[in-house]
Amino acid sequence: MTVTAHLDRLNTAQRRAVTHGEPLAGGGYRSGPLLILAGAGTGKTDTLAHRVAHLALNGVDPARILMLTFTRRAATEMRRRAHEITRRALDEPLGGASQSIAQRLGWAGTFHSVGNRLLRHYAPHLQLDPHFSVIDRADSADLLDSLREELGLAAREQRFPRKDTCLQIYSHRVNTRASLQETLERSFPWCAQWAAELGNLFRAYVEQKQHASLLDYDDLLLYWHAMMADARLAQHVSAHFDHVLVDEYQDTNRLQAEILHALKPDGAGLAVVGDDAQAIYSFRAAAVDNILGFPARFQPAAEVVTLAQNYRSTQPILDVANALMGEAPRQHRKYLLAARGSGGRPRAVTVDELQTQAEFVCNEVLRKREASVPLKRQAVLFRSGSHSDILEVELGKRKIPYVKYGGLKFLEAAHIKDLLAVLRWAENPRNTLAAFRTAQLLPGMGPAGAREVIEHLGAHGFALGSLEGFSPPAASAVDWLRLTALLKTLSQPDLPWAGQVAQVREWYRPHFERLYEQFHTRMGDLEQLELLSAQYPSRERFLTEMTLDPPNATSDLAGRPSLDEDYLVLSTIHSAKGMEWDTVYLLNVVDGSFPSEFATGRDELIDEERRLLYVALTRAQNDLLLMVPLKFHLTQQSRQGDAHVYGGRSRFITEKVQKTLEPVTFHSAVLASADALRDSGAPVEVDVAARLRDMW
Repeated sequence: MTVTAHLDRLNTAQRRAVTHGEPLAGGGYRSGPLLILAGAGTGKTDTLAHRVAHLALNGVDPARILMLTFTRRAATEMRRRAHEITRRALDEPLGGASQSIAQRLGWAGTFHSVGNRLLRHYAPHLQLDPHFSVIDRADSADLLDSLREELGLAAREQRFPRKDTCLQIYSHRVNTRASLQETLERSFPWCAQWAAELGNLFRAYVEQKQHASLLDYDDLLLYWHAMMADARLAQHVSAHFDHVLVDEYQDTNRLQAEILHALKPDGAGLAVVGDDAQAIYSFRAAAVDNILGFPARFQPAAEVVTLAQNYRSTQPILDVANALMGEAPRQHRKYLLAARGSGGRPRAVTVDELQTQAEFVCNEVLRKREASVPLKRQAVLFRSGSHSDILEVELGKRKIPYVKYGGLKFLEAAHIKDLLAVLRWAENPRNTLAAFRTAQLLPGMGPAGAREVIEHLGAHGFALGSLEGFSPPAASAVDWLRLTALLKTLSQPDLPWAGQVAQVREWYRPHFERLYEQFHTRMGDLEQLELLSAQYPSRERFLTEMTLDPPNATSDLAGRPSLDEDYLVLSTIHSAKGMEWDTVYLLNVVDGSFPSEFATGRDELIDEERRLLYVALTRAQNDLLLMVPLKFHLTQQSRQGDAHVYGGRSRFITEKVQKTLEPVTFHSAVLASADALRDSGAPVEVDVAARLRDMW
């Protein structure tokens, strides 16, 4: 009997997407290529999870379903939802077939984590050490910096790009598949004169990684892509998966798109979901052409199902978004309709300057709070992180607590990097970055001594046991013996993974207390790391997953604890993608911010700025306010200076868009500065004291 209960909650378009294809007589499911165009707030995650459940309920082995997402959390959520959907469809209380389905959905993860698993499996066919280490962005930048100095590029008379810029150039060139010269001319024009030197640097970088069995984020895609270029390997990998489902397809780069099409050249079993109107990551090399050109890549063309019923926002908010995107030149056209019905019109609030903008936002935030909209359900969005500076000062004056999204990752805290370096060195003795960091944890061991350790290890075939024969500086002698004993233990092939982090923590503690002030406040991070390690089956999986998708929080960076019951959300639009709030305030909706002044040189960048504004608009559920300041004070002038320019109306707020907005004007209640009287020419002075005396 065919199970259909899981389809009851879906609307017509969602059901078309979920049931695309046909079940096979002997079990299984056959389908051609599918593009699910999911507008903002239309339930794309739920639709994708229902398709996974539908395939499993129709006899597809869950272990043969590959789900590719952009975060580990998204993959976990997809598995959870698919399990819940199958459980309800089969009417099972707990366990049973639905639990078995969930357990067999093992191929769900990010492009990078899936690439890592496949590369280790096929390593012998790629002339790759299966015990390679994955390094994060910070380690990649440090390695480039070391080579930059070694090649004499840091001592040039003219400025040579710094390590982070070099890494951005390298990564952009790899992921866009463009030449180095084209990458420099289009995205890094001030570095174009260094094309030859950068080419030498990147060649040395690749050679050093290969020598040390290191792969960076980009390598995980590059090696996977190269593997899929071999017909026999591509066919063997593809045979593992009957169905491939991809979330957020508009955020894929050219490398990822080519990998997918090599996996499923005819599109059989391939389903991608995304929204070209939310393609806002070109600075990460994402290519909107992937989703725009997806249907035409197959013969016959891929089926396209458009999800346009929005469950998040009221119709007046969607009217603004529809009008905005209606004028975009290249897109898959869609018209969002609200399932929730009507509401108040969004407002375009004109203010005279940035200080007045801050005053209005604070007034409105407090008014909404008194109207039972908590601060947490309100968000202030902006194009660039600096755009909220004046607002933050005003929030401080008004005692309005807020959280601003941003900050360093968990793995960027020094003490976390220290402990993981020991584990990484034990996992891959050729990992010179980990060895270099670990050796310098010892007292008396500096960079020169650490290099001698690496040279000694290389001369003895990178056998960790050979470290016992190294003569460290006198100040490091006792600690050196303890380190070599630890590494010798950790390098035993049959050593259980459980307990290894505890061993390293015990060895690291005296160095931790010596190296860091207030170490007791950071101790919780190391304890948390040990708890996290228990969730992984092996040391390799733990180190790789922690590198590819690290936690965000770390006490090393935490501020004072918030004891308030509520707080306002401040966020850049890029960080707000995927989020939603009752009320959204959008700052600086003028030319120069929308679009950004840095995007006005190319048509495709202007198109992306339009999509960025669309993403901001569609975060709001019930109330949307677009702030339009008229006057912007110039920087680099005295405190009393009043030099300013007037902002032009955003080119995206056309007459058609304006008709969807309610115009509002707000004037500050704050008195103008009295300094203007003093600076205006003849002084204004009134002897009030004399007048009072004359009264008597």
